[in-house]
Amino acid sequence: MTDTHARLVQQQFGPSAADYVASSGHAGGRDLETLVGWGRALRPRRVLDVATGGGHTALAFSAFAEHVVAYDLTAPMLEAARRFARTRGAANVAFAAGDVEALPFHQGFDVVTCRIAAHHFANVGAAVRQMAQALRPGGSLLLQDILGHDDRVAAAFILEVEKRRDPSHVRSYRAVEWKALLRGAGLTSMDETVVSKIRPWEEWTGRMRMTAQARSDLDRFVREAPAACREAFVFRLTADGVESFTDRMLLVRADRD
Repeated sequence: MTDTHARLVQQQFGPSAADYVASSGHAGGRDLETLVGWGRALRPRRVLDVATGGGHTALAFSAFAEHVVAYDLTAPMLEAARRFARTRGAANVAFAAGDVEALPFHQGFDVVTCRIAAHHFANVGAAVRQMAQALRPGGSLLLQDILGHDDRVAAAFILEVEKRRDPSHVRSYRAVEWKALLRGAGLTSMDETVVSKIRPWEEWTGRMRMTAQARSDLDRFVREAPAACREAFVFRLTADGVESFTDRMLLVRADRD
């Protein structure tokens, strides 16, 4: 990750660390339950949670893994995750700061998790290769991220929405792109599913601490967009603004060859 993009990510997420710990969309849901179900079946001893954010995935995996490493680029986010894990009594979670494109691990983990983060990676191919290299042979990558839309117009619309809300957003990837990224990293897809996740607008925009003007401009952009673009993401409008929209999340289990 370039220094410029790394600073942008840190600027966006450092002030919002506590909000991510409190986020209901990150704390649970069918998506996290699916990843945890896959993880339990694998019976891992050592787990690496990349881009841990508020630490919810690391905490969930600490219930059955012997040792979990929660890894994140943003120091305030890592500290918030550390406090969260300690309040939940998770003594088997360690914390490390760094860039996903330069992981200081090699073949040491049974499972690597990465949940709702890859759309922020400047070089997602390099990140996936690094995560694969952190796995022991036969280990599993459990990955979840926003699924890119196959329609170009709809994809361009939601990219603009995402970047206005969070300038560190790079883009979301389509299923065919993820298949190529995984193959290129020496990973074989073993299981996948798509889960819908509703994003309450006030909470979603509020976590990024948008200015009143930026939020007003974003609301207007959504309301004035073609109906087909809004329908592609199930945007729900109110008389005064936006109520919510729906992301599709791709969840993949891929094993290292």
